[in-house]
Amino acid sequence: MSSLKWLRRHAVGWSLPRKPGLLADVLAETEFVQADPIRAPARAQDLILRQRVRGYRVGDLDQCYAELEIDEDVLYAYGYTARRLRPYLHPRHDRHSPDGVFRPCGQAAEILEFVRESGLAHPRDVQAHFGHQKATNDWGGTSSATTMTLERLHHFGFLRVVDRVAGVRRYQIAPPLGDPLGLAQRRRALVLRVARTLAPVTESTLGSAASRLVSWLHAPDTPRRGIRVVRELLARGELEAMTIDGVRYVWPADLVPVDAEPPARVRFLAPFDPVVWDRKRFGHIWGWDYRFEAYTPAAKRVLGYYAMPMLWRDKVIGWANCADITSSVEVGFVDGAPKGVAFEKALDSEVGRLKAFLSPE
Repeated sequence: MSSLKWLRRHAVGWSLPRKPGLLADVLAETEFVQADPIRAPARAQDLILRQRVRGYRVGDLDQCYAELEIDEDVLYAYGYTARRLRPYLHPRHDRHSPDGVFRPCGQAAEILEFVRESGLAHPRDVQAHFGHQKATNDWGGTSSATTMTLERLHHFGFLRVVDRVAGVRRYQIAPPLGDPLGLAQRRRALVLRVARTLAPVTESTLGSAASRLVSWLHAPDTPRRGIRVVRELLARGELEAMTIDGVRYVWPADLVPVDAEPPARVRFLAPFDPVVWDRKRFGHIWGWDYRFEAYTPAAKRVLGYYAMPMLWRDKVIGWANCADITSSVEVGFVDGAPKGVAFEKALDSEVGRLKAFLSPE
């Protein structure tokens, strides 16, 4: 088997199950699903889960959220994390504090007490109680100061998201963390989790994600701290590595090699699906550059506003666009459509699955 074929087979086989499972079981195994609010045709978390969960329909994650052992939090991106990861993700380093410890004070302490007394708090209720002051957000615009404080308290583990109402997060007091785990243990566990989600992932991509993780745990003592954690895991034998065409790939050593040929199936993947998330790997093993164009001016788009990479067997051969359930599915190809009836039937089946996923029960 060629090196590129090995990469393709494992990029698909380690991430996408041959048989979909139950929602709770899939979340317990994957431990992280990236979220994104754009709905064209559905949010990223729903599109990711529909490829892994049996009978999944749009909105199932939100509907079942309270029953699942998950929280909204940040791993290498914002999304839904298994609750068992919380002791590894928190406490987080506060770069504005001399000792790195975040301590709610002033209005943050008052809002925390308001949530405690309320039991459940919507940002609108907090704003009505504390006023409508505005503050500069991380993107240079303005947001409600109280909403930004709620998000900060959530980021530092004092609040958890209970649910969403029309897409808006509602909060409650988070359970206490207890004695924190050691930093080295937390670093290794989180970087291994990211490596498992994106395996096989380029070492440079994993190093960048690891650097962000490490900076959230404690003050970075070097800009290369992330790659140092990756290489520590390699030295410990917890990660394995292979260099292909000058690109070094890594993956958890306990992952079982994929021997089976990929199924003759078409899949429309979310732009943030783990299969296509590492854009450096994408270009290397599939031979073209996929770009997420939702924030590209319409006149400059090539693939479409929310083009979903189209996987056929173990190759990403093009993309699909579908605005919503009332829209047709439009597909495009990098080098033309594959010949034969098998692909045509597989494409029709995937269009049918997408429409069923978008339909109400």
